Amino acid sequence: MPEFVRSDPSMWEAVYADPSVPLDRALVRQIIDDQRRLSRRWLYPIARVISRVLVGIISVFKRVLPFRWMPLSMMDFLCVWFLRRFVSPDAVDLLIRHFVVETNLVNFIIRNTNVPMEPVTLRPVALSGLGDNAVVEHDVNVYDVLIALDGVPLVPHATLDFAQLDIPPLDAERQRRRLMRLDIQTALCFMNIPFSMALTVEEYRRAVHSIRFDDSFLEILALICDDDTFRHWKIGGLSLWMDSNVDVPRMVYRHALVCEYAHARLVKLAGGEYPRDTAVEFD
Repeated sequence: MPEFVRSDPSMWEAVYADPSVPLDRALVRQIIDDQRRLSRRWLYPIARVISRVLVGIISVFKRVLPFRWMPLSMMDFLCVWFLRRFVSPDAVDLLIRHFVVETNLVNFIIRNTNVPMEPVTLRPVALSGLGDNAVVEHDVNVYDVLIALDGVPLVPHATLDFAQLDIPPLDAERQRRRLMRLDIQTALCFMNIPFSMALTVEEYRRAVHSIRFDDSFLEILALICDDDTFRHWKIGGLSLWMDSNVDVPRMVYRHALVCEYAHARLVKLAGGEYPRDTAVEFD
């Protein structure tokens, strides 16, 4: 009889090798490395609770004192400063990349429908570009395109416009000395605190609810491209379900992954194909 050999597979190696993941292998490795940071394992569970408690308390007090507690410019300054000093360059790179990816998705919809709206321009290429109300503009773009689509038929186009699906070189300021190198999920927990302080109650609700439109965007892309693949990543996040009492950093992280999956699918439909390198070893 053949000798039984106990299998001891690596979770990370399986995630990396998963053929259903449509992303560039270098990007997958970057995401995995971020997930494997010590801060993700040890600090994130604590930061997640602290963030939810503080944001909940802030929300209650802001209903009693309904004014802007912090200028939006101060929120931008604090978030950029925090990213420069306490967040790993790879995590910062992923965050900047998300702004570009979502803008590419929004503009793809604008270019391939009869929506009366010009393409949006939010495509930061450097950490400093996350200031100047970029976070607020990023959410507003989602609402603007959905409102502009009211009454516009969503039908497959014979010829799709795949312009501007590129990701330009991004500057995460890797040369800057950092006091800590947090993973992106832990960073989002801490950044959600000044975010909730700077926005009014309604602005914060609007920002949180924008994530519930992920399924809407996937359905729109499926209709425009006549491709059911986009529907595979929907989770039943109904836009009619108004609920801001959610784990915002967790939702934002999933939202970023959904955008990456949808963007990768568009790149493939445009004729591009990401290389798959299976010769990577994990410790």
